[in-house]
Amino acid sequence: MLTVDFDRLGVGAGTKVIDVGCGAGRHTFEAFRRGADVVGFDQNAADLNDVDAILQAMAEQGEAPSSAKGEAVKGDALDLPYPDATFDCVIASEILEHVPEDERAIAELVRVLKPGGALAITVPRWLPERICWALSDEYHANEGGHIRIYRADELRDKVLAHGLSLTHTHHAHALHAPYWWLKCAVGTDKDGHPAVTAYHKLLVWDMMSRPWLTRTAESALNPLIGKSVALYFRKPAAADA
Repeated sequence: MLTVDFDRLGVGAGTKVIDVGCGAGRHTFEAFRRGADVVGFDQNAADLNDVDAILQAMAEQGEAPSSAKGEAVKGDALDLPYPDATFDCVIASEILEHVPEDERAIAELVRVLKPGGALAITVPRWLPERICWALSDEYHANEGGHIRIYRADELRDKVLAHGLSLTHTHHAHALHAPYWWLKCAVGTDKDGHPAVTAYHKLLVWDMMSRPWLTRTAESALNPLIGKSVALYFRKPAAADA
């Protein structure tokens, strides 16, 4: 389930990409599949072991061009171990809401981005997230949980302060918002609750089958209750700076 629009980012063969806070690797795998030289970057060693194993399996099974390179790297998003202007594309999906020093993290994302490069950031959207927080403390008040709720314009301004320009915004995953409201209402640890189980089966079916009805419904609902907001930025080229 992708939150970032890779067509909009122009990721393809030879594009140097870093997926900061890659988690289970969904965006890392898509970049690799498209032929990019991609780094899946995270602080969770267990997740990274799985990401590395899947990247190797994809390469062995021919699911990515032979020219593509993929690696999993452990580290701190507040101190990325790369020189300035290393990557053509930087992705940070559903990570900044976890980071106390979010402005420092944003500065690092911008620093490693090449002039003319694209930055994509996604975070939980204010309204669906606010409902989750109202329904359940367990949803966010835990180790590594969400520490803030962003308004899109607040996040936008934090990035624009570094001299980038905003190129596009969109919302995603409207069908997932009610699922999380339901989990928060019955208890986030009650995965076996009949209503939660039934809705989860619906989401899995939707992701696997992608039927016209649910795709159309989600497109219509995304502007209203999309679970995530995605913001796309461009770093000025050297001549523009």
